[in-house]
Amino acid sequence: VHEWTPMTDTADLLRAPEVARSRARSRSQIYIDIHQGVMTPPLPRRAGRQASVWPAWEIVALNRAEAGGATDDEIRGLVRQLLEQRAAGRPTAQAAA
Repeated sequence: VHEWTPMTDTADLLRAPEVARSRARSRSQIYIDIHQGVMTPPLPRRAGRQASVWPAWEIVALNRAEAGGATDDEIRGLVRQLLEQRAAGRPTAQAAA
């Protein structure tokens, strides 16, 4: 069971090299995936944070969908759902599980 903590907790954020390793893609492919709608964009940069970062729960959800055989269209739907959850300030149990 994953217990959610606020996204301001840096332990829950992954930098681009960590995301690339986790997703088994190059950093440039991560940004191509974002452009194609099959990857969430990094969080907006804030004062004191220079690097691109992603909530870890989003990467877990994307990896699980891909491992489960989701199509690109299904992953695009998941990306939309993840971005809605991000805007609301927290993941749903389904995405974080």
